[in-house]
Amino acid sequence: MTTALREPLRDLANQCSLPAALEAMGERWSFLILRGSFNGLSHFEEFQSELGIARNILANRLSRLVGHGILERRAVESDRRKIEYRLTEKGYALLPTMVALRQWGERWETGVAATPVLVDARDRRPVQPVAVRSHDGRVLGKGDLLWSLPEDVAG
Repeated sequence: MTTALREPLRDLANQCSLPAALEAMGERWSFLILRGSFNGLSHFEEFQSELGIARNILANRLSRLVGHGILERRAVESDRRKIEYRLTEKGYALLPTMVALRQWGERWETGVAATPVLVDARDRRPVQPVAVRSHDGRVLGKGDLLWSLPEDVAG
């Protein structure tokens, strides 16, 4: 990716949203909790059992995800003493990121397709690789991208 901007990264920290996104998500446990949420887990005990995560770490990560508005914490209707954690709209918006990270890991880290396979519910065919696309839908590669100031972006 080429750039017309040459400021040091530390000068861009207040303008770039990547550090804020990383702060919200934290580290691997947060991503695994999010994966569990996408797969229907919603109770503390389910997360703890499925992930094998220490209770104090799980409580901390759930609190962080709730604090950032990625999950919401609410009482279960049938038993107000029980709490469930549900994805918010902001949390659901992380789906493309989660799929892209999984696909990247399959290609570059493990070298094998993950199980289970992520498929389209309509026809049960595997989803396509997540890609960066232009405004007209073209898949863009690293040579097709550059950073631009807002005032230089075409309308």
